[in-house]
Amino acid sequence: MNLRRRNKRQVEMHNSALNDILFILLLFFLIVSTLANPNVIKLTLPKAKSNTKSKQTVVVSINDKREFFVGTNKVAFEGLKQMLVPAITNEHVDPTIVINAEKSVPVEDVVSVMEVARELNARVVLATANPQSGKR
Repeated sequence: MNLRRRNKRQVEMHNSALNDILFILLLFFLIVSTLANPNVIKLTLPKAKSNTKSKQTVVVSINDKREFFVGTNKVAFEGLKQMLVPAITNEHVDPTIVINAEKSVPVEDVVSVMEVARELNARVVLATANPQSGKR
């Protein structure tokens, strides 16, 4: 006669805290990934009907205060050519300068950047806002 009790215990793992931790990590990485773009200068770009894209080698931005930026570095217009020369010579394909100009910037400033690009034998692309994302 077997008088021993049979205690069958089942092992359980509580993972309710794991869900909370994973959710917090997901939110953290989503927020950090949106802040991680180093070449961002907030500008209001003019609208275009077509969506043209070019390989961006050098980005020149002009804000509404008529300040010039190469990448995120602020430069005076007189020093623009000296800042663009090392950035363009690193590229083996056709060098391209992308101009991001605020909508209120005078055309003369954009044309002057285009003339500097022509002196450096670089192609020029004028950036515009995506037609699907903005209101008309």
